[in-house]
Amino acid sequence: MKYHNPVLLNESVAGLDIIKDGIYVDVTFGGGGHSKEILKKLGHSGRLIAFDQDQDSIENKIEDNRFLLINKNFMYLKENLLSNNIDKVDGILADFGISSHQIDVPERGFSIRYDADLDMRMDQSTELTAFDIVNSYSFDQLTKIFFEYGELRMARVISAKIIEARLISEIKTTLELNELLLTILPKKRSIKLLAQIYQALRIEVNSELEVIKSFLIQSQEVLKSKGRLSIISYHSLEDRLVKRFIRNGLFEGDAEKDLYGNVQIPFNKIGKLITPDESEIKQNNRARSAKLRIAEKN
Repeated sequence: MKYHNPVLLNESVAGLDIIKDGIYVDVTFGGGGHSKEILKKLGHSGRLIAFDQDQDSIENKIEDNRFLLINKNFMYLKENLLSNNIDKVDGILADFGISSHQIDVPERGFSIRYDADLDMRMDQSTELTAFDIVNSYSFDQLTKIFFEYGELRMARVISAKIIEARLISEIKTTLELNELLLTILPKKRSIKLLAQIYQALRIEVNSELEVIKSFLIQSQEVLKSKGRLSIISYHSLEDRLVKRFIRNGLFEGDAEKDLYGNVQIPFNKIGKLITPDESEIKQNNRARSAKLRIAEKN
């Protein structure tokens, strides 16, 4: 399987501050780039547990007796660690978003570039597809996901156009969806807006934001004191959740203070926000929107 270079490889792994005999988790294994770098820094008694829900990723499994790959979504982090007799870990790395491999396989339906069935499932054993959303969601449901997950001001116009078209015939492929939407999107911004529409559909299909929330809560529970969290996000919706959770352990609002005005927060921020330099972006275009945040468990 061809996978592109891992984003912010050195920075994200360095952020874990690896202990030779520690236990670490890579919750987004993909092509294994981050995992291989972690294994290089571990000693003989160290362990690395990796997660990936995509069946294709199994072909990249690393043959190393310190390594275990679990073919599950990282929302099942805690229960799978416990089932492998692991209660606490020293560090967790996550590289959110869609992998370059998934985009580049036309039949997965993730890309606006290829004609394919409207699928967009990261885990192909699940039922809900982009086809189901486009052809069965109500006007209000469609508007909500395009506005909230695609951050599209045109959400109502897009939803109305889809519903109008599907009354005549089902919208089955990415090409059909593209051709339909290009009739209403401003030409100068049409590709960017299409990408935002696909992002919204993909997030809904895979419940991505709910999965991230669940993962962050579990990470707080499974990390040891002084354990590290190293997270790469690609759009503001993901990054906002990470930033807020690191700041006060919540996704909305402010943390409650005790009688003395103190706030109990689960993590301490380590360093500043890290973004790729120009040379990395030149080598790997996917890196252009990446943001790395590192935190340490209190």
